Order: sequence, then C-alpha cells, then structure tokens
Amino acid sequence: MDINRYTPSYGIKHKHMTGLGDYSTEEIFELLYATKAMKAKFIAHEDTRILKGVTVALLFGDTSLRTRCALEIGVSQLGGVCVNLPYSENDMKAGENVKDIVNVISRYGVGALVTRDISQKELDEFCAVSEISIINSHNENGIPLQALCDLFTIWEKHKKLEGLKIAYVGKGTSTAASLITGAIKCGMEVAVATPEKYGIKKALLDTARQYGNITVTDNPVEAVRNADVVYTDNYSYHSACSEKELELLLPYQVNSSLMSLAAHNAQFMHCLPANRGIEVTPEIIDGKNSLVLEQGENKLHTIKAVLALLI
Repeated sequence: MDINRYTPSYGIKHKHMTGLGDYSTEEIFELLYATKAMKAKFIAHEDTRILKGVTVALLFGDTSLRTRCALEIGVSQLGGVCVNLPYSENDMKAGENVKDIVNVISRYGVGALVTRDISQKELDEFCAVSEISIINSHNENGIPLQALCDLFTIWEKHKKLEGLKIAYVGKGTSTAASLITGAIKCGMEVAVATPEKYGIKKALLDTARQYGNITVTDNPVEAVRNADVVYTDNYSYHSACSEKELELLLPYQVNSSLMSLAAHNAQFMHCLPANRGIEVTPEIIDGKNSLVLEQGENKLHTIKAVLALLI
C-alpha cells in the first residue's frame, strides 16, 4: 500500500502500544501522518496543547537520554505534565502489583504510562488490567516508537516508503525487530544481515515475515547491495564487546566500502548511541548521507503523535 495514496482520519482503535506487530498498515500510516502534522505545527509555532490537564507517567527500568528528553519536552509541548515513577524489581518482588499500580495512578489524572525495559511478560500484565494507555518505549522484544520515527524519517527524505529497500546489518537487536516489522508492513523491501549467533529472535522474525518476504543472510554484502537505506545499531549498549565478539562483528561494520554497494546516494541510519569505529565509521555516521540527526529530531514529533492518538 502506498502511503501517499492514503487519506488519514487521525484516529486509531488501539489503546496500547507494545509493538508494531499489533498494528495494521493503515494504523501505522495514521501515526506517520500524525507525526507529519505534529512536525508541521512545531515548525509553524502553532499551539498543540491538546493534552492540557493530562499527566504522562514514565516507568523506566533502564537509563535513557534522547527518549526521556523527547518525552518530557513533547508532553510539555502538548500541554501535559510528565512525571517519573521509581521502578525497581525489588518493589515487584516485595508485593507491588501491576493492577494496583495502574489503577491508582489513573485516579491521579494519568492518561498514559510509558515504560522502558519492562519485560514483555510484565508489559502484557499491565495491558491486560490497565484502563490507561500503556506505551512500550523499549524492551527485549521491540522499540516501536523508534521504528515509527525511523519510518517517518525515511518517508520525509524519500517522499515514499513502498518499493524502497532497507538493509539492516549487525547485531539482531530489538531495534532491528521493530524496524523490519514496520518496514515490511509499509511495503518496503527488507534485507537483514547478522552473524548466526546474533540473529533477530526467531519469534520476532516470524512475526515480521507474516507480512512479506524478508531476506535473511549472514552476508552483509548481499544485504546491502542496492539498498536505499542502510541501518545498524549499537553492539555494546550496556557492556563492552569482547575481542572475540568484535572480531565476529567486524565484517558487519558500516564503512565506505560497504556503503559503496548500496544504491546511489543511499542514506545511513542509526538510533544512537553509536560507537564510532565499531559498528560504523565516522565518515559514514557524520557524513552528508547520514540521517542520524533527523532521526533524533523526529523522535520528538513521533512521540507527540503517538501520545495524541492513543490518549
């Protein structure tokens, strides 16, 4: 389906967002058009305080920089208030109950709970009992907000999604899982190159494959050839890679040689933080064809669009 032939209604039926596998192509388009509208209003300095009186709570089990920043600023620009809830697994083990958490905070005027690194099992428990929107910003199964941001950035740059080829190379992270699910639903050609040891989880890959063909290989050259967009992710977000791991992943480094196999003027993408000289070389991530800063910028508008439609 061609996104440019779609007419948005700026509404979706989903109350929660745990992953893009639950969303139809049309619903993804609704979110992308809402992102476009939010960005246009931001640039024009138009009033977007549509969540006045609403509180958005963050329940983060991990550190965050850009996502937390975009959430707090975005909620403020929407006229709402953002609060941080303390989270510890010790609290859960001590008897905290997900039903009690969401039912109490909803009475405080909280309209959405945004989570980070809350396990899929716990996230599903939250969604099963919550009357307010639950939004997954990151966990072991996916990063749907990032994927939406990436798809919008590609659409903004190329003026289309259908028919473009995106190649993901490197470690098969949850970033990769969300990205390929969203891309294949939007009609993109998808190729993934990872070492067998670091492939995308089979269950997540199988979910994405329900919506189209995905080339999966351990050969980055095969994946990148003629790609319009080349994407990679951090190899060592929480802990440094061993020398053995780095040696295994070295062929997947996005450098000038690998990018030369992609389509003419192909773009590079990375969700950050990045290790220059490890998964990508400086001349690529800091080069003229890098969309990294645009991705970071568009995260704000994507988050505002998701909050606006779900709340």
